[in-house]
Amino acid sequence: MEEILSILNTIPSPYSDLVAVAVLFAITALISLVIMFLFEQKPQKEIPEPELEEEAPEAPEEAAPPEAEAPETHAPPAEEAPEFEAPPPAPEPELREVETEEIEEITGEEIVAEPEEPQTGGEAVEEITAEEPLAPVEAEETKEGMFARLRKGLSKTHTGLFGRLGQVLTKREIDESVWDDFEEALIMADLGVGTTMKLREKIETKLAKQSMSDADMITDALKEEILEMLKGAQGAPISVNQKPFVIMVAGVNGVGKTTSIGKLANKLQKEDNKVMVAAGDTFRAAAMEQLEIWSKRVGTDFIKGQSGADPSSVAYDAVKAASARGTDVLIIDTAGRLHTKGNLMDEIKKMKRVISRELEKAPHETLLVLDATTGQNAIQQAKMFDEALEITGIVLTKLDGTAKGGVIVAIADELNIPVKYIGIGESLSDLREFNAEEFVEALFYSGEETLH
Repeated sequence: MEEILSILNTIPSPYSDLVAVAVLFAITALISLVIMFLFEQKPQKEIPEPELEEEAPEAPEEAAPPEAEAPETHAPPAEEAPEFEAPPPAPEPELREVETEEIEEITGEEIVAEPEEPQTGGEAVEEITAEEPLAPVEAEETKEGMFARLRKGLSKTHTGLFGRLGQVLTKREIDESVWDDFEEALIMADLGVGTTMKLREKIETKLAKQSMSDADMITDALKEEILEMLKGAQGAPISVNQKPFVIMVAGVNGVGKTTSIGKLANKLQKEDNKVMVAAGDTFRAAAMEQLEIWSKRVGTDFIKGQSGADPSSVAYDAVKAASARGTDVLIIDTAGRLHTKGNLMDEIKKMKRVISRELEKAPHETLLVLDATTGQNAIQQAKMFDEALEITGIVLTKLDGTAKGGVIVAIADELNIPVKYIGIGESLSDLREFNAEEFVEALFYSGEETLH
C-alpha cells in the first residue's frame, strides 16, 4: 500500500487527491470481490460432495429413523399400491364364474328331478311325505263313552232348548199361549221360523188326532218329528270306492275348516287309507301352516304351493301326486270365501273344474263346513255354496260351544243336503259321523232313556 501511495504522490496536482481516492475505492472493491469469490467457492464444494449422496441409501440399512423418514414414506406406498390393486381384480371374476357354474348345475338337477313343474305352469309346489303322528293314539271308546261325549257336546243346546220348554210344559192344559211359548222356545234355539211353524203344525195335528190335551205330550211329539226330519238329512258315510278318492272342502274363514280337515284325515287314515292333504288356501299363510301342523300330527302326506299362488295349480299338482303315489284319499282345502262375493266364488268353481278335468268324476265329495254358532246365517252360506259347487255333504262344527245347535234341524228341513259329520269338541275323535238317532237321544236325554 505504501508503494501505491508513493506512486500516487508522483501524480501532479490539482487532480492528485481525486485520483488517489478513486484508486483506493477501486482497490477496496477489488478486495471485496475477491473475498466474495472465496466465500462462494467454499459452500459449493461442501454441498455437492458425493459422500452425502451415497450415505442416503445406506441410512435405512443402518436403521436411522430420523434421516430415513422421508424416503421410507414415499417408497412403501409405491411398492404396496401395485401389490394391493393387482389381487382384487383377479379373484372377483374367478368367484363369479364359480357361482354361475354352481347355479347352472343346481338348476339342471332340479329340472331333471321335478318333471311336473312344466306341466303346472311353473308353480312351485312343496311335497312333504308322511311322518309319524305327533299326537298319541287315542284309546278306543265304548259306545256308552261316545254317547256321553255326544251328550256333553250338545249340553248347551239341550239346556237352551229345554230350559225354555220346561217353563212352557208346566201348564197342564194346552192353549194358545202354550203354542206361542213353544214357538218362541224353538226359534230361540235357532230352529228358524219356517221350521218352527212346520213343527207346530205337525205336532198340533198329531195331538188333535190322538185327543191329547196334556202339555207333557208335546215333548214326545217334538222328539219324534225332529228325528224324522234329521233321518231324512243323515248322510251316508264316505266310501272310498276309487283311488285316489278326492274330497274338496269349502267354507268361509273361521268355521273350523282346517281343524275339520285334520280330524277327517285322521279318521280316514284309521280306516287303513293312505291319505294326502293339499293346502289350497294359498291366500292365507297361516292356513297352510296350520294344515301342515295337522298333517304332521296325524301322519299324512302333505302338499302345498307358494303363498299367493293360484289354488287351481295346487289342486292340479295334488291330483297328479296322489295318482303317482297310489294315494287312497286326497283331501283338498280351498280358500275361505265369503258366500256373498261372486268373484271369489268363481275361483273355487275354477278349482273344481281343474280337478274334474284331471280326474274323471272328481271331486267325489264336496264338503261344506258350517259353524253352528252362526245360526241361521249358516243356512244362507249353504245355499250359496251349493249353487256354486253342488255340495254333497255338510260338516257342522262347534256344536259344543253354542246353544244354537238346533240349526241342524233347520238345515235338515230347508236344505236338500245331507249332514255327513258333526264336531262336538277339540279331540281328534270329536268329529263324528252324523247319526240322527244318537243325536236326538243326546239332545233330549233326561237320564231315563236307555242307549239302543
